[in-house]
Amino acid sequence: MKAWLLLALVMATVSGLFPVSAREATPAIPAGIVVQPDLAYLAADRKERLDLYLPADRSRPVAAVVWVHGGGWMNGDRARAREKNIGYTLASWGYAVASISYTLGKGAWPHNLHDVKNAVRFLRVHGAQYGIDPDRLAVAGGSAGGHLALLAGFTAGKDWEPTAPYPGVSNAVRAIVDFYGPTHHLSRVKADKQGRATTERHMGNAVDVFAGGDPSNHAALVASSPVTHVAPGVPPVFIVHGLADATVFHGQSTELAEALSKAGVPHELILLSGVGHTFDLDTWNDRPLGHDLRTPVRRFLDQWLAPR
Repeated sequence: MKAWLLLALVMATVSGLFPVSAREATPAIPAGIVVQPDLAYLAADRKERLDLYLPADRSRPVAAVVWVHGGGWMNGDRARAREKNIGYTLASWGYAVASISYTLGKGAWPHNLHDVKNAVRFLRVHGAQYGIDPDRLAVAGGSAGGHLALLAGFTAGKDWEPTAPYPGVSNAVRAIVDFYGPTHHLSRVKADKQGRATTERHMGNAVDVFAGGDPSNHAALVASSPVTHVAPGVPPVFIVHGLADATVFHGQSTELAEALSKAGVPHELILLSGVGHTFDLDTWNDRPLGHDLRTPVRRFLDQWLAPR
């Protein structure tokens, strides 16, 4: 094939002249679900947005969940496959889901947490506009997003409260869902490929994000660890972690569960055999998950977000 013809074929494929099946297709929005993309929820000069997944039937106000994507606090995308899986699934159950972008990178703390809390406040302020009950809110996330979700729920009304753009608005939530999030920076260890603990300490990007690049700044690392904020009265927590997780050792989740037990906080811990990092509600590594997560997650949300 001549070079000019090969180039033309490549350009045609990229430009969309060939059928969409030749490229990665975007899944269609399931029936009964409405998506409001790219909604501004922060100050006017901020580029971060959220995508709002809504059940089409909102004849009565619905409960809502803020979903926080993962990516080691350094990267990630609110519209990746995992995030869409969560959004579509929960919306099909009758919940609204706000999948958010937030401050990323070195020195993002505490702006990343402020963004999560402001997403909760956005839903509370604009609930009537979208058919959302402002009194039935939860926060959830995966990996680094799970860490921030835990901190947002545990410190609501106490520490790191944003002053704008919703001053005086509560960011309290009724429940938290944590998918394989780091919970204690100083106790985190490296896991091998089978998810077994090693003796090597492993904090990932936590030092750069939360401690200004100084690994000896233990005060900052402790303060930004969700486990250290567990206390009686914090919201109930659903925790799920894969026993083969080589990115975040599953001991982070068992440590959190132990702290919640000691504080008398309602919680549920599910450990999945043979499963690693970045799974969603029914898939991992583009394969069926092999475990039923939909039933316990829905049961947890239905219990704690039910109308009072």
